[in-house]
Amino acid sequence: MSEATETPVQKKGKVISVQGPVVDVRFKTVEEMPDLNELVMARTFDKKEVKLLVSEHLEGNLARCIALVSTLNLQRNSTAIATGEPLKIPVGEQLFGRIINCMGEPIDGLGEIVTDEMSPIHKDAAKLNVDMDTFSGGKAEVFETGIKAIDLLFPVVKGSKTGMLGGAACGKSVIILELINNVVERHSGACVFGGVGERIREGNELFHEFRKHGVLNKIMMAFGQMDEPPGARFNVILTAITLAEWLQAQGTEVLLFLDNVFRFVQAGAEISTLLGRVPSETGYQPTLSSEVGDVHERIKGSVSAFEAVYVPADDLTDPAVVTIFSYLDSVLVLSRDMTQLGLYPAIDPLASSCANLDASIVGQRHFNVAQEVTRMLTKYDELRRIVAVIGVDELSRADKTLYDRARKLQNFLTQPFSVAEAYTGKKGEYVTTEESISGAEAIIDGRADGMIDDSLYMIGKLEI
Repeated sequence: MSEATETPVQKKGKVISVQGPVVDVRFKTVEEMPDLNELVMARTFDKKEVKLLVSEHLEGNLARCIALVSTLNLQRNSTAIATGEPLKIPVGEQLFGRIINCMGEPIDGLGEIVTDEMSPIHKDAAKLNVDMDTFSGGKAEVFETGIKAIDLLFPVVKGSKTGMLGGAACGKSVIILELINNVVERHSGACVFGGVGERIREGNELFHEFRKHGVLNKIMMAFGQMDEPPGARFNVILTAITLAEWLQAQGTEVLLFLDNVFRFVQAGAEISTLLGRVPSETGYQPTLSSEVGDVHERIKGSVSAFEAVYVPADDLTDPAVVTIFSYLDSVLVLSRDMTQLGLYPAIDPLASSCANLDASIVGQRHFNVAQEVTRMLTKYDELRRIVAVIGVDELSRADKTLYDRARKLQNFLTQPFSVAEAYTGKKGEYVTTEESISGAEAIIDGRADGMIDDSLYMIGKLEI
């Protein structure tokens, strides 16, 4: 239910400068100055509405605002009205199967969204009342994704944050899509997808992919894409989180997918530069840590987050990437080398990490198998360099056996995805956690020694 509130007092100001998406508005007195993150409305001379969010207070009763839409044709001295309230978006069941922008406006051409409930996108994370049973003594609940490499080595716990880190064309978005496809079809929860600064083509393909699989009725989508101003790309992540918070308040298990969190940081850097702030030594905005922290503090309770993170120039030490993954429970690093070898999903098990791989969470058998898989792949990585020089035949019998089994494990961890059938030509396979553990166990124990490596490539469960 929408809360009963007093009608906000609207105050008029004048636009005194427009520099791209940065608009300065002057008010008559200090008392009339709008609050930070308050919504200010202006109109261009061709009657188009321009929504502004107050970003800074300057001397002389100036409110420096960031535009959420294009400021083309916005004139100096035109009237700007401070609405007296923050930016609010519609929430409710009517949002399922719909695409909205950061302002809550539908952009899917399917008509208006009719709902009485509105929710502000800017909230104080410390004041959010969220049930934290999962982390306060309640048993951590693992849920199955159907992806072998993730379920076996990097199990996902409800209420945790999982990040997919990788450079361009390493398969971040494909893994996100497959997770949505598997989880929505097999679990009772609802999904929210936040497209942050991504390509329009990707958003279009995503919508049609969901419609083809018949899962639109469980998904809400918010897009702020590459062609939009930095204000829209920066705030759309908050729009997506607001939708997730509404679902969470209804007692629904929520899966929040964000693609791509690095674009949110980039948009913040653009805004920071436009506002004239001096960048930090690393070239990013000085407010980088607080912006990333504020977003991740909002993701809590029963909201399980999956975040794609673009890694510029494949440099995992990039300050933005380091800041983001310090908030993640699981970090899945997508490797360019594995992509070039055709090993999809290209998750590098040696560079990735997971706080949930614990015997008390996943069970002793699962933990032991995962540890042995990691040990064998680590040894294989060492032997691979030696084999490149002296050949396989020069290895000792024990090393040769381990080398062969590790190669089989590497191939077994590949998997055909439902959302990538057009590229692989193979039907997508959903593999249960038990099937993943049993398959890896069979290879480790030597029961697959008689099989050739290629017979384990791009299969679902292992049948011996």
